[in-house]
Amino acid sequence: MTARRGYDDVAVAVPVTVPYRRYATEGAHWWVGRVLAELVRASGLAKDAIDGLSIASFGIVPDTAVALTQHLGVSPRWLDHVPMGGASGVVAVRRAARAVQAGDADVVACIGADTNHVDSFRLMLGGFSQFARDATYPYGSGGPNAMFAFITAHYMREHGVQREDFARICIAQRDNALATPHAMFKKALTLDEYLRARPIAPPIHLFDCVMPCAGGEGVLVMSEARARDHGLPFARLRGAIERHNAFAEDPIMVRGGWRVDRDELYAQAGVRPEEVDFVQFYDDYPVIVMMQFEDLGFCDKGEGARFVQSHDLTCGGSLPTNTSGGQLSVGQAGAAGGYIGLVEAVRQLTRQTLGHAVPDAQIGLVSGFGMVTYDRCLCTGALILSSAEGLT
Repeated sequence: MTARRGYDDVAVAVPVTVPYRRYATEGAHWWVGRVLAELVRASGLAKDAIDGLSIASFGIVPDTAVALTQHLGVSPRWLDHVPMGGASGVVAVRRAARAVQAGDADVVACIGADTNHVDSFRLMLGGFSQFARDATYPYGSGGPNAMFAFITAHYMREHGVQREDFARICIAQRDNALATPHAMFKKALTLDEYLRARPIAPPIHLFDCVMPCAGGEGVLVMSEARARDHGLPFARLRGAIERHNAFAEDPIMVRGGWRVDRDELYAQAGVRPEEVDFVQFYDDYPVIVMMQFEDLGFCDKGEGARFVQSHDLTCGGSLPTNTSGGQLSVGQAGAAGGYIGLVEAVRQLTRQTLGHAVPDAQIGLVSGFGMVTYDRCLCTGALILSSAEGLT
């Protein structure tokens, strides 16, 4: 296998969030446009200086990124549409970085956004994929809650995990979210409340599930020199991986594609897992967070429960995790959920946090995970960022 080139001289800057709302009457195109407008405003760049565009959105169908160029009034020389759900943010930045390195674009806007009308989440699930529609739904599998209940129950049996172990993740993320102004959940979560919450698809209960909402997230990718020239605080991209349909031989997902390429990720970045100051894991359900502690090398497979028992995951703790609160407490704005951890990581590393700051954060890891079928997700990715003043 050819060794991949590094990501030298790539800056990720201008973290933008269009505040989340539980329901919205505006369409997904409007939310994408709001993110782009805020990227222009916050960067001080002229709109036509952004010559690359990457879009992730479930709600713009039947349109793609091509149609949005007309809708947004832009004429990029590099264009990407990343329909990978929760992996979209990581994959978009990775591809945008290569475009910048190759000279195919100078400044790339990476945007994830979606709307949430009343009942639109249910309708979206009905046409989510041909596999789901034809191979699982007719047999009573009712969307992601049922699918992840299957994955969660199997993982709990395999590794002796209890609901109290998942509770530690959800409670810590809720604590992190209390300072995030656009978080859907505004009240602290106790262990008793978590355990007593109504069942949704056992063993998944209410606080194991994300809240669908509307919102948008985005960043700009450019060279470090260009970011400095424009006076933009930025995070350095140190390494990035993606992997699809990993471990297809596993009857049920108990490990993700991160495990295949993680050694290369850390080698690219020149760091070890124990040197990472915070992680932003994709968190549609807590079982996936626990798997990522294992598959990204913070502990061995099957040790995830013991790891969360022995670590404080809040912003001031031993391994801050999903420092904005993540999707479990901020909400899942459709495909923008693939960007929430990325945008938060850039904020932490450029000292632009909206909520709690991780003290002296220098290195952050961001993961992506998306496109659930019946017993697994197909897309995984991860990247490592550092502060511009820190790791060299």
